[in-house]
Amino acid sequence: MKNIFIVAFTLMIGGTFYAQEKQENHLWSSDRPDGHAPISVMGDHTHHKNEWMLSYRYMNMLMKDLQSDGEEINEQMVFENYMVAPKQMQMHMHMLGIMYAPSDKLTLMTMFNYLSNNMDLTMRMMGMDTDFSTRSSGLSDIKIAALYQFFNKNHQTFHGKIGFSLPTGSIETKDETAMSEGNEVLLPYPMQLGSGSFQTEIGLTYLWQKTNFSGGVQLNGLINLHENTEEYQTGNQYLLTSWLAYKTSDFLSLSGRIKAMSTERIEGKHPDLMPMMVTTANTENSGGIFVGYGLGANVYLKRLKGLRLGAEINLPLYQKLNGIQLQQQRSFTIGTQYSF
Repeated sequence: MKNIFIVAFTLMIGGTFYAQEKQENHLWSSDRPDGHAPISVMGDHTHHKNEWMLSYRYMNMLMKDLQSDGEEINEQMVFENYMVAPKQMQMHMHMLGIMYAPSDKLTLMTMFNYLSNNMDLTMRMMGMDTDFSTRSSGLSDIKIAALYQFFNKNHQTFHGKIGFSLPTGSIETKDETAMSEGNEVLLPYPMQLGSGSFQTEIGLTYLWQKTNFSGGVQLNGLINLHENTEEYQTGNQYLLTSWLAYKTSDFLSLSGRIKAMSTERIEGKHPDLMPMMVTTANTENSGGIFVGYGLGANVYLKRLKGLRLGAEINLPLYQKLNGIQLQQQRSFTIGTQYSF
C-alpha cells in the first residue's frame, strides 16, 4: 500500500509541472464556490497575505456490521474467542479551525477537536446475553500546521504541508461496563479521545481550475513519533484523495470525491486492557485499508465577505480491516468557513 502512495506522489508532481508549462499564465483563485475543496478535506488551500479564516465543521460517522480480515462475520463467531462483541459505534466530532497567512506563500493553521464516542456492545456469559453501551467525550488532539505554496500559475496551485498533532486528548477515558459492577473501568482503544503521542503530518495538495470545473489531489501521511505513556502507539495513517467539482453558478458547486486510506496496526498494548475480553481491546484488531467516495456541495456567499457553507456525505466502496472490527457504514460532514 505504501508503494501505491509513492507512485501517486510521483505522478502528481510530474503531472503538475507538465500542465504548468502547457497553459497560459493565469492565477488559480479561491473566489468561487469550488475555490475550496469538499468540506471534509483539510488543509486544501492557502490564503493571501494577512488574510484570516475561521471554520467550524461537524462530522458524524457510523460503524456497524463486523468484519474479520476482509470477510463479514456475525457476533456469534466473535463469542467463540471473546466474551464481549461490539454491535455499533457512532462518533461525533466538532472541529474549530483557524488559518492565518503571514505572506502569500505561507499559511498557518490550527485545529481544535471535540470528540464524542458511543459504542453498543453485547456480553455473553453462561449462555445469557447482556446489551450495554459505553461513552466517552472531551477534547481530542490539537493539530497545528504550516502550508507553503510552491506556485500559483496557469489556473493551478501546488502546496506542501507540515504539521504536528499535540497529545491533548485523553488516553485514560473510563466508563461503566456490563461486568464492572457499577465501577468505571478503562475503555478500549477506539473509545479513547487521543493518541497520547506527538505525531507529524506531511502532505501535498495540487489544485486546478477551468471555467466551470475544478479538481484536486491530496496526499497525506500521519506518523507517530514515539510510544505513549501507556506503552503503545496508534497506527500510522496514509491518505490519498482526489475530487472533481462543477460550478453550477457563482454561489453553488457540486463535487464528487474518492479516497483511499491505509492505517497500520496499533503497536504495543495498554497494560490495563484485557485483549481476550473484547475485540476492541486487542491490538491485532486495528488498522486496515478503506476506500470510499464522497458527494458534496459548496455554497459561496461572496456578498457576506467570503462566507462559505459546505456539506459532504461519504460512503464505503471497499474495506479490508485487520482482525475483527466494525465496518464503516457512512459519514457526513457539514461546516462553514469565514474569511476576512
